[in-house]
Amino acid sequence: MHLKIRRSSTKQRKMNGFRRKMKTKAGRQIVNRQRRRASGKGKKR
Repeated sequence: MHLKIRRSSTKQRKMNGFRRKMKTKAGRQIVNRQRRRASGKGKKR
């Protein structure tokens, strides 16, 4: 099901908590893990 949603409205949801996460080491690990998964690298063991 495809919904036509403005990109700017979804961007805010994606950015939610992003800056807070980047401030802590554990948060950066979470973000980097998500980036690795998104780029198709697979889970890091």
